[in-house]
Amino acid sequence: MSSAEAFPIALSLRVAVIAIAIVAPLGVALAWLQARRRYPLRRVVDALVLLPLVLPPSVVGFFLILLFGRRGPLGHPLETVFGVRLVFSPAAALAAFRTVEIRVALPILVKTAQPAIEAVPRELEDVARSLGLGPLEVFFRVTLPAAWRGVLAATVLGFARAVGEFGASLMFAGNIPGRTNTMPIEIFAAYQAGDDRRAAVYVGVLSALSIVIVLAAARLGPRSLSA
Repeated sequence: MSSAEAFPIALSLRVAVIAIAIVAPLGVALAWLQARRRYPLRRVVDALVLLPLVLPPSVVGFFLILLFGRRGPLGHPLETVFGVRLVFSPAAALAAFRTVEIRVALPILVKTAQPAIEAVPRELEDVARSLGLGPLEVFFRVTLPAAWRGVLAATVLGFARAVGEFGASLMFAGNIPGRTNTMPIEIFAAYQAGDDRRAAVYVGVLSALSIVIVLAAARLGPRSLSA
């Protein structure tokens, strides 16, 4: 495999790792909030978390272009003040991918981790608080160790979703060879060009990776409910 053929694999994995490293703390915090707190806007937050799952990827990509485009409310200040252009910019391609993949990985991570946290008996947390532990200590010393299998399964599934992102990434970052051509985008480009061999390579890699991740998540998930 040449370096040009290996690039989409390396880019997909690298961007997904960075995205999940950013989104995991936020996702776990949101999962804990939804599992342990009742507050007025809880259903609104739940709906916003789930929104990227029900919106078509092209719609997500369009909204991101509106936000971060040259005339967008976020894109215009970035370009004017800092000289940073995200949309279709080779220099900012990784930032663009991170933005997209954080959005698509977050719902899966939150909704998979939430049941694992809910399954942790509240009595354990009450005992920890009665012993003088603060909220963060209770979470890191009691809740997270008890729910770690489910949280890890959520992280793994979020990673898989980030690796497989296609529609929003194509609209937001484009298909720039050697810059933004992740494996899903490369499959699309290869198929359009009639290069079935090249497409089959990335289909095989993504299929194998997906099978491994699904099996790993299946082994982690059920036990987390009985932790």
